[in-house]
Amino acid sequence: MSTDRNIGLDDGLVDLACVLLQGNVYAIEVPYLREIVHCQKVTPLPKAPALIEGVIDLRGAVVPVVDLGTVLSGERVKEDERARIAVVSVEGLVFGLRIEAATHVLSIEATRLEEPPALATQSGYDAVRAVLRRENDVPVLVLSMDHVLEAIYRSARPAPEGSTS
Repeated sequence: MSTDRNIGLDDGLVDLACVLLQGNVYAIEVPYLREIVHCQKVTPLPKAPALIEGVIDLRGAVVPVVDLGTVLSGERVKEDERARIAVVSVEGLVFGLRIEAATHVLSIEATRLEEPPALATQSGYDAVRAVLRRENDVPVLVLSMDHVLEAIYRSARPAPEGSTS
């Protein structure tokens, strides 16, 4: 079941938490976001799905952590003083996304959001669910939380026999 709403199809406001990842500006819709915390040591979780780095203890709750860079491009997020963990809730599952930095929150009219380019979506691309164009600035790519969750699930599946990946 899809958790992503039909973005941009109504006249309401949409709040987007903007984050940096490998030089690009991405956004997480605020309703998915629980909080953003400083990075902390992640305890490895043996035999967990490949994308789950491990877990953190967040005020008494054990939260799995996924490197968002690995999910989107296969490149890990560089860990420095700006790195954060965005704690999200998707389909009732709480997990952390390691990001390079949290930048700002935008509150915009939903009608300003556009679909990703047709060439990308028709070829199966689903990591970004909407694009916000900004005058004299780079576009903001609104992440599909369905894609992130599906990527985690897929990373738990063993590679088919004879596969080289």
